Amino acid sequence: MLRFEGDKTLIPEPVTCWAKLTDLAFLTQCISNIEAVEQSQPDQARFKLRPGVSFVRGTLEVTVKIDQIEPARSARYSIRSQGIGSSSDVEALLTLTPAENGSRVHWGVEIKSLGGLLKAIPQGLIKASAQKVIGDILAEVETKLNALPPSASGE
Repeated sequence: MLRFEGDKTLIPEPVTCWAKLTDLAFLTQCISNIEAVEQSQPDQARFKLRPGVSFVRGTLEVTVKIDQIEPARSARYSIRSQGIGSSSDVEALLTLTPAENGSRVHWGVEIKSLGGLLKAIPQGLIKASAQKVIGDILAEVETKLNALPPSASGE
């Protein structure tokens, strides 16, 4: 339906980045506006989120699953959200490669479906909002990774 992608360079080496990017408990700490984490397992998390976008009212129940992992290289996530009058199904792929000063994360997102009121929102607005959310999450990931002590490598 709607695809977009981007890149982010992170300072920690790939082993540390990989461990954190495939740790859903860590990732949920990097998402703003979470009201409550209802389930947190290594490969699945469910939480209530108050979106920071004006065209989605109330809270969303979000389920994130890691569907496929290629160790130390890539991970595919499925994200399902549902709220009053809206729903979405999204697939995200993170690919990790070594970079000169750390790690390069390439991310790709495909919005598979939008339901309810989200169908009426222009795709440009959906894409811009989603890119902002992804940028905010990756900025928080970067902040948290940079704050890790050197002994945290490879956890």
